[in-house]
Amino acid sequence: MNISLLPADKYLVVNKTILTEYDKKIIIAFYEPIMGAMPTSLYFSLWNDLDQNELFSHKLNHHHLMSVLKCDLKAIKKARESLEALGLLKSFVKEGDVNEYIYELFSPLSPSEFFAHPLLNIILYSNVGFEEYDRLKTLYQKVKVDTKEYEEITKNIDEVYETGKYNINISNEDNLSERTTNSLSVKERIDFDLLISSIPKGVINEKTFTKKTKELINMIAFTYNIDTSKMVEIVRGSLNEFGMIDKNLLRITARKIYQFDNNSLPTLIYRTQPEFLKTPSGDNSMRGKIIAMFENTSPIDFLRNKNRGINPTKGEVKLIDSLLHDMELQPAVVNVLIDYVLRKNNNSLNSSYVETIAAQWKRANIKTASEAMEFAEKEHKKLSKKTAKSETSTTRKTISKEPIWFNDKIEKNEITSEEEEELKELLKEFN
Repeated sequence: MNISLLPADKYLVVNKTILTEYDKKIIIAFYEPIMGAMPTSLYFSLWNDLDQNELFSHKLNHHHLMSVLKCDLKAIKKARESLEALGLLKSFVKEGDVNEYIYELFSPLSPSEFFAHPLLNIILYSNVGFEEYDRLKTLYQKVKVDTKEYEEITKNIDEVYETGKYNINISNEDNLSERTTNSLSVKERIDFDLLISSIPKGVINEKTFTKKTKELINMIAFTYNIDTSKMVEIVRGSLNEFGMIDKNLLRITARKIYQFDNNSLPTLIYRTQPEFLKTPSGDNSMRGKIIAMFENTSPIDFLRNKNRGINPTKGEVKLIDSLLHDMELQPAVVNVLIDYVLRKNNNSLNSSYVETIAAQWKRANIKTASEAMEFAEKEHKKLSKKTAKSETSTTRKTISKEPIWFNDKIEKNEITSEEEEELKELLKEFN
């Protein structure tokens, strides 16, 4: 539903769980690296809106959130959707003259649940890298104490307490608060009718494909981009002697197939620049808008936009994955690189050419869009001076075109009408 969000729209926060200080640590350690600072701040702000009993809030308007978070409604809506996608929030709306929202808060997964999740642990790994991922796993692992040389003296309840006759009328209460998490969901990618019919009936039983098992299969399919035909092979190889699916083997097999096909674990080619590496908001200049576009668009979406809505080829997707995973470039830097190369190389993303520039930018420790833009401009000027000695200016113009975001062109308003149209096209999603 595409419902406009206005400052006057009301909202009520309802606590569907039991929130603790430990949950705050989990949100910051596991969820913030995935969703960024703004969704994290929104979660804590909604938590803070709850009453003293932490059950629900008073009715507030969204202008309150704008004031607290110091951001616009577009940023709040985007942050809210991130919380929804990660299972931390459920949102409901009742439309009227003033729309009313209900925001239900849920607990984060426990560390053990998070690391066992088929999707979240991969996303975390992709965002923080091996060292931080391993550190978190070590930090939150269970403490094991060797008690072999000790004798247990723990008392049972009947050894300490006695039961008696008590004239008390106790009713069964089913509305008591309890810790609750909200499951993540993705659109169904697997044709389960085809999957089940492709496996011999004698191999599986009626309990093989439960609702939870189907959800797991679908989540794994999303994580590793697996279609139904390939999933049939994976499921058949994961069945045990009882005709049930070994869920751990299912995960491992899917991961190994992806690694074999891609030489890496799946990375989030749809992720955008991390919040801590973004330029502070408020710069409404042409250059500021371009930087915001590079920072708030994932490389795969950026390239799709450059392709005028056509999905990138498998080779292009693999190239982007390599830039993010192997070269460890930040998403905004990859966007600048793509735009720069397409302009310089006659709209062609030649892998070796891109990787050569990427390696240079990696050695220069470029992490932000602004740094990448400035570095690209300096390198372009150096190259232009060298080629000027052996080529005419006319020849050079046919070989390459300068990106329209070069400093002097933007700030001095020396762009042509054709470049102005291209700039509008580039920024149309952010107008």
